[in-house]
Amino acid sequence: MFFNRRPHFLASPFLVFALVVSPLFMGGSGNAAAQQAAPLPPKTAQPAPAPSTSETGLVMARQLVVASGMSRSFAVIIPQYMDQIATALTQTRPELIRDLNDVMLDLKPEFDKQADEMIDLAAHIYVRLLTEQDMKTALAFYQSESGRRFVETQPVFLNELLTAMQGWQSKISTDMMTRVRVEMKKKGHDF
Repeated sequence: MFFNRRPHFLASPFLVFALVVSPLFMGGSGNAAAQQAAPLPPKTAQPAPAPSTSETGLVMARQLVVASGMSRSFAVIIPQYMDQIATALTQTRPELIRDLNDVMLDLKPEFDKQADEMIDLAAHIYVRLLTEQDMKTALAFYQSESGRRFVETQPVFLNELLTAMQGWQSKISTDMMTRVRVEMKKKGHDF
């Protein structure tokens, strides 16, 4: 039954990373002071590698999306949305449960194809950004024993990282405020 499923947080490591970790590196922590930090010095200009434009490159990119575990993030979104819709509709109309489950089962293959469209979209992005050699090297890693183990550990790793980062952020915030207060007190400001 769709309406009784729990969220698939651990099955979506790239989604967790994108929502939790990457904003910290992009100044999206919500802290205005952090967002107004001094800009990084410009990188030295290096010619970008020629992206792949061949059909082979696209096939390789698609394989990379799947082998890296990224496609799991797309696949879990469909059942999550179905669960959300089912929960929202059956909270006030419990008599809809049986028919709604039938409808959801009928519609699932249609929406699973849309998850495949995201794999293709991600593959096109890789084709635009990486050379075939880059993809070949990355794919070789993800298809190796170490690479498969890396992908398998990502959900647990990112879940543990999220927990660790929450404590770390709290400590940094407290430590920074303490240090700012000490330094501002030296300048005659007490708060």
